[in-house]
Amino acid sequence: MFDLQKYKENRKTQYLAVEYERLCAEESSLKELSENDPGMLTLAQEELTTLHEQKNALEKQMDEILTADIKEEESPRRLILEVRAGAGGEEAAIFAEDLALMYEKYAAQKGWDYKKLDESRSELGGYKEASFEIDGKNAYDLLKYETGVHRVQRIPATEKSGRIHTSTASVVIMPVRESKDFEINPADLEMEFSRSGGAGGQNVNKVETAVRIIHKPTGIAVRCQSERSQLKNREKALSILAAKIEAAEKEKAQQKLSAERKQQIGTGDRSEKIRTYNILQDRITDHRIKKSWSNIEKIFAGYLDPITESFIEEIKQPTTTD
Repeated sequence: MFDLQKYKENRKTQYLAVEYERLCAEESSLKELSENDPGMLTLAQEELTTLHEQKNALEKQMDEILTADIKEEESPRRLILEVRAGAGGEEAAIFAEDLALMYEKYAAQKGWDYKKLDESRSELGGYKEASFEIDGKNAYDLLKYETGVHRVQRIPATEKSGRIHTSTASVVIMPVRESKDFEINPADLEMEFSRSGGAGGQNVNKVETAVRIIHKPTGIAVRCQSERSQLKNREKALSILAAKIEAAEKEKAQQKLSAERKQQIGTGDRSEKIRTYNILQDRITDHRIKKSWSNIEKIFAGYLDPITESFIEEIKQPTTTD
């Protein structure tokens, strides 16, 4: 049976559902008219055929919109990428920037939009932390397994004795789902406005366009300065905040479930060491799927397909039970 209610509840199909109801009402009137006046039967039948075709077209259109919504919910185009220096001081900050540049080059290869939202730099120029917005086809599907702690083993350029250092940086991938109505109570928000940082422009340091929003119940804070206007930065910051709250809730749920069962490819917890980049041995190892790749220089240049494709193949494998 055709369920019109689900289309009336979706903001993208509401107007089509209203039109569908109008056609149904017109159809009922024509049927009643033809029953009361047999002379109108032929004319009414032609109109009924037209109405039936219009209703079918609306049903198809509404189904396509809801199907696209479901696909967007599972595989959103937009995501927030965060990198943060971990253990290792300045070398960790440099590694965090190396990872950000790697993802930026990968995004360029894929034709995705890649925009820096906010950054905090270390004394030597690396990232203490930075956040970026990525928008493109299959972006979340390909990058969602990057969440976790990445570890690098190498001799830093600043190391005079030639000692190998081990440093870490965390990566967090958060989906931004356009179709999801994630409501945040305005009373739970605290907003701060400041001048955007950056090199050079006329308005960069004169107008308070940068926005920082704090979600008081969770303590989650986001800052956005990528847009020229305060309003646009506010809107973007709110969408990032919603993604962060959702990610935090998902992480909390995963931690609760992990006591009962283990997932095939890790939990995606940000404290989990997922990958080691051994520069001297020219080897990258992902500890979740126990697979290694060589040619680190090429991978840092954005050639991530061998890694992302390995995860896609891994999740296609049937799960075995003992």
